[in-house]
Amino acid sequence: MTIEAVSTTHTLTVPGVGSVELTVDSRGEGQPFLVLHGGAGPQSMARFSQLLAEAGHNQVLTPIHPGFGGTTRPDGLASIDGLAAVYRALLDGLDLGDVTVIGNSIGGWVAAELALLNSPRVGALVLIDAVGIEVDGHGVADVSAMTVPEIMALSFRDPAPFRIDPTTLSDAQKAVMVGNGASIAVYTGTPAMADPTLLGRLDDITVPTLVLWGDSDRIVDAEYGRTYAAAVRSARFHLLPGTGHMPQLETPELVLKALWSSAD
Repeated sequence: MTIEAVSTTHTLTVPGVGSVELTVDSRGEGQPFLVLHGGAGPQSMARFSQLLAEAGHNQVLTPIHPGFGGTTRPDGLASIDGLAAVYRALLDGLDLGDVTVIGNSIGGWVAAELALLNSPRVGALVLIDAVGIEVDGHGVADVSAMTVPEIMALSFRDPAPFRIDPTTLSDAQKAVMVGNGASIAVYTGTPAMADPTLLGRLDDITVPTLVLWGDSDRIVDAEYGRTYAAAVRSARFHLLPGTGHMPQLETPELVLKALWSSAD
């Protein structure tokens, strides 16, 4: 059964940030999931969100971080902490409970910060090749000066199906890519893609946490992921074979299998 996505713009009042316009795609009904994209943008989560919604009685919310996908980022929203506060306000506004929050890359960083806000609405956490911590000798690749093909070579086990020819992009598509890159720089504040305080704070996460990692991720390696999981008292680490930095895009069936296995 095909489930159609419904796009809605929510106007949220976020403490410390102000008014935020947030675009959210919603699919299905039932157990709520909040799916947070990384620097690759909302399209990196679209197919996975569709499969997740169709896999059972699930309500899948897939927002666009303000500033990505051609959306507007208010000046007051300029940090990962601020994004986490936006999503806490969204869950409060929708009056959702027992939400499983899934985040990839910087979306995983946002998900971790959201869990650290101790919202009673968050029931579980899934971090997919998340960034945000500092690990000696295992830093996040600095993609800020790389070409798109170079980034894709690090991001996928097999980049061929996902290759983009920049010469075929429209001016509008190029503008979105530029906006995405600018938003990453504002939110993270550093090419290191890390908050030096985060690793020490992860022990305060109390919800069940699953850390998934692609074994071919060359943006950030599996040892980084193991360190992430070890810092969260309730976490389990699972290495996904034959996939890279975005398993939800490259091998979504492996991510879904890991999700259902962890729920058993």
